[in-house]
Amino acid sequence: MTRQRYIALLRGINVGRAKRIAMADLRQLVGELGCTEVRTLLNSGNVVFNAPRQAPAALAALIQDALVVKLGVAARVMVLVSDQLDRIVAANPLLPVANDHARLLVFVFSDPGAPALLAPLAALDWAPEQLAVADLAAYLWCPAGVLDSKIAVAMGKLLGDGMTSRNWNTVCKLQALCAGSVKD
Repeated sequence: MTRQRYIALLRGINVGRAKRIAMADLRQLVGELGCTEVRTLLNSGNVVFNAPRQAPAALAALIQDALVVKLGVAARVMVLVSDQLDRIVAANPLLPVANDHARLLVFVFSDPGAPALLAPLAALDWAPEQLAVADLAAYLWCPAGVLDSKIAVAMGKLLGDGMTSRNWNTVCKLQALCAGSVKD
């Protein structure tokens, strides 16, 4: 069976004292689901792995259910195929204005209808913040930081836990981690 490289992004884990998951436990859990070459990045629920070709939503549901059953943690999971991450990186229109990549965020959606919901927000002037919406992700430049971002608040009201974000530095590190070969 053909295997493919995937990225799982867990929403809201290891923030404060809630939803604590050790990355070693997360790697083991994903491995027990039949995935191989499982690697985590940072302590915020970023997992790169190989698995038989299947719909990312099916993998997300599998991981999400296993988190509850095996670790007792309920967390939303978004899964991308590595070429989707490559497209997200290539499509970022805010790179020319973002002089601090820690404040340039990429939001990944669990619902394919999310871009249509966010389109009205992208049409507004949020200066100095900027929002761009594409089919796989939204890009937010928040020069004052995400905690002070009016756009992030508005997005949260529209999508709730149907999205998760990573800063540009993390997205680029995930892409580099995915560049490893699919050996099995």
